[in-house]
Amino acid sequence: MKLISWNVNGIRAVIKKDFWDFFKKENADIFCIQETKMQEGQAEISVEGYEQYWNSAEKKGYSGTAIFTKIKPKKVTYGMGIEEHDKEGRIITLDFEKFYLVNCYTPNSKRELERLEYRMVWEDAFRKYLINLNKEKPVIMCGDLNVAHQEIDLKNPKTNRGNAGFTDEERNKMTELLSSNFIDTYRYLYPEKTDAYTWWSYMGKAREKNIGWRIDYFIVSKDIQEKIKEAKIHSEVYGSDHCPVELVIE
Repeated sequence: MKLISWNVNGIRAVIKKDFWDFFKKENADIFCIQETKMQEGQAEISVEGYEQYWNSAEKKGYSGTAIFTKIKPKKVTYGMGIEEHDKEGRIITLDFEKFYLVNCYTPNSKRELERLEYRMVWEDAFRKYLINLNKEKPVIMCGDLNVAHQEIDLKNPKTNRGNAGFTDEERNKMTELLSSNFIDTYRYLYPEKTDAYTWWSYMGKAREKNIGWRIDYFIVSKDIQEKIKEAKIHSEVYGSDHCPVELVIE
């Protein structure tokens, strides 16, 4: 089974570029999107052979997630059932026979870390949500998690220490999550790989110079780690400040 995850930074903008070429070429079984920045009815998107599920933020042009899947789920859940966290369209969960799929767009702590306190509350709630799902059956979670976990996951760790996405608090929450019986699939296969990034600033030709961060992930239950066949970063794909990431799992 092949899964793709991509923060498109606005679905209406990216579909005017080469989005559909990539979508069709990859022919994924499940394709997850973050930061759709779209309300229902703002664009007509129909994809043959796929069921589609959307979770939009109450605020227009902000956040939002979507999933296109060839396999019909038994059940679909939007958010994690906590009103405080469910207004921004950040989570969709598909309940399949043998696993849960969770598509997530984690809140950004923002400049001056104005949302860091909220982010910590979110992280604890989301980790608890995943742990509860994992008690029932394995979880495959993907998305833009807005954190570079280790120094190897960004180009300039020293100068970025303490900035949003690389604070000790955010990194520790990722460590806590992985310690709760989950694994980072890319690092599982490529523990030492450097210069592997999924997001680049639009400033200073960062992408051209590959001055990036790895903040987009596929995280899975430890119980199914031996089923991981491949994890890829599609850094050759443009259209957003993020690139797509891929997981192939048995």
